[in-house]
Amino acid sequence: MRPSPSAAVLSVLLLAALGCAPVEDEEPSSTSPAPSAADACAPEKLPLLKPGTLTVGTDSPAFDPWFSRNDPTNGQGFESAVAYSVAEELGFSPDQVTWVTVPFNSSYKPGAKNFDFDINQISITPARAEVVDFSDGYYEAAQAVLALEGTPGAGAKTLDDLKGLRLGAQTGTTSLTAIRDVIQPEADPLVFEDTNAAKQALQSDQVDAILADLPTAFFISAVEIPNSTIVGQFQPETGQQEEFGMLFEKGSDLVPCVNEALAALERDGTLADLRQRWLSDAVSVPELQ
Repeated sequence: MRPSPSAAVLSVLLLAALGCAPVEDEEPSSTSPAPSAADACAPEKLPLLKPGTLTVGTDSPAFDPWFSRNDPTNGQGFESAVAYSVAEELGFSPDQVTWVTVPFNSSYKPGAKNFDFDINQISITPARAEVVDFSDGYYEAAQAVLALEGTPGAGAKTLDDLKGLRLGAQTGTTSLTAIRDVIQPEADPLVFEDTNAAKQALQSDQVDAILADLPTAFFISAVEIPNSTIVGQFQPETGQQEEFGMLFEKGSDLVPCVNEALAALERDGTLADLRQRWLSDAVSVPELQ
């Protein structure tokens, strides 16, 4: 039997109503996207010591070629320029960057910090990383041996040639560690409070040679002690060059954002340009084996 026209109309209306009924088993869709890394690194969301201000630490005096004229605020010198480039990448203008003085040996001690990050030729080491955090490396540097021309130190050709010499380096540095662990001299090395004291000791014949990172040795030899010479360079026994990293309080949530900034500066060539401008080429310095 064919349905009556009224019954057919009723069936259509019932089907339409069922088609509009809510489906209780379906999850409601979300229209809010997950926060992106860029959102988390927006200036107003960064976990800073002082909101709206990026506080950067370094030592005083601040030596060339890492800084210029002992003034980290002028943007001159490799590390000053890197700090301001990272700040710009994070969304801060130069007048939103504040510098504080942090003695080198205090920077990597455990505990609360009075800076957002410290930049001061601080080598990334496992021991330090136990109590502070580091950014990715922004520069690789070999150790260099510096001596006065015409002295026994200047005649060294190998690491073994250094064993019988009077050697010195700044306290708390990987240069001092390299003397003790890699060269292993016959006499204990002389330990100095800072690079200035080490340079004075070299000039006054208290030591035959001092150790420093290669760019610092270049500057000392070319500008500060013209009658000195870079005897040679060497790497740790692992064969890997040391990396300098920005230092943070342990557990700092700022580290990923600074790493993103450094990666962007590496990709666009900024870091390479700054290295070329401020740091000397190591090709001409012989390797000490």
